[in-house]
Amino acid sequence: MKSNLACLLVLLAACGDNLGGVDGGGGDDAPNTSPPTVQSNLPNDDAADVPINSSAAVTFSVPMDRTTLSGAFTLTTEVGGVAIPGTVITTGATAVFWPATRLAINTAFVAKISTGARSAANVALAAQHSWKFTTGTTVAPEVAVNLGTAGNFVLLAKSGIVNVPTSIIRGDLGVSPITSTAITGLPLTPDTSNQFATTPEVTGRVYAPDYAAPSPTMLTTAISDMETAFTDAAGRAPSVTELGAGTIGTVTLVPGVYRWGTALDITTDVTLSGSATDVWIFQIAQGLTLSSGVRIILAGTARPGNIYWQVSGQLVANTGSHLEGNVLSQTAATLDTGASLNGRLLAQTAVTVRGATITKPTP
Repeated sequence: MKSNLACLLVLLAACGDNLGGVDGGGGDDAPNTSPPTVQSNLPNDDAADVPINSSAAVTFSVPMDRTTLSGAFTLTTEVGGVAIPGTVITTGATAVFWPATRLAINTAFVAKISTGARSAANVALAAQHSWKFTTGTTVAPEVAVNLGTAGNFVLLAKSGIVNVPTSIIRGDLGVSPITSTAITGLPLTPDTSNQFATTPEVTGRVYAPDYAAPSPTMLTTAISDMETAFTDAAGRAPSVTELGAGTIGTVTLVPGVYRWGTALDITTDVTLSGSATDVWIFQIAQGLTLSSGVRIILAGTARPGNIYWQVSGQLVANTGSHLEGNVLSQTAATLDTGASLNGRLLAQTAVTVRGATITKPTP
């Protein structure tokens, strides 16, 4: 089973640049009109002792229409046919079903892809595909969230970026579908190619859809990837729920998936302790607030690139606070004076940076 999980990790990483539209490929080639088939699946058919936090995944012969996979990809118990709720994440020719909760131990499950699944060329799956696997009692290490091309940015927003000087932004910045006019407080100097701009407070490039090709298409893909990553992070089965009833501090958190059905307030320093391959996913149904001066501290060899804050409400990092990891915000995000983020800020609305520092993590 360990080899299956390793294959899934490789498979997901290989699809990182193909998260864009339903065609998944992003190229200029004509769509493949052949009926799609399933090339492989994980876990393997009749696999035993599958970890209870596993997903089910398939690779198709062609890129698929992600809108058809949510209803066509199902997971049920073998006995009784009880449907398992979950989230389907489609990346090009690959689809992954993440169960909403951990699977029951020592239980047989049937994964199925119906002919309702259609390719990017709107051709139905050639034949239904199903396979069976049985869980054991173990829990596998969490799989990282695939940011796709959104990971190329340190700051990405859909409806604007407001900067209050002087901030320090280390990495590329982008907005879409809003144009460069929605970036304020950062005087932009277009490059001679007109594909991007530069500005003194950004160590990197500034991209917007009103710049020359390929910037508009690149940004559309990055925004789609950002939204897919948000859905992916939100769909993972939690290992811990409602820690501290929505208020935490002076605590050390081990790797895992943490879920709150409320807002999360971090009132004193929090330490994340683990290895360079460990993953933390924080699912927050409302807003995330860091009190002034509060710091997220990494211990061991924990890496900010493996930390994900999936925030359905607003992020507010108050004065002098410090955050580590990738923030996937569904609404607004504000970093106040002297606040810092070692990671990425990927927001589905607007971002305000008031004399703060944002640094893209090293790979």
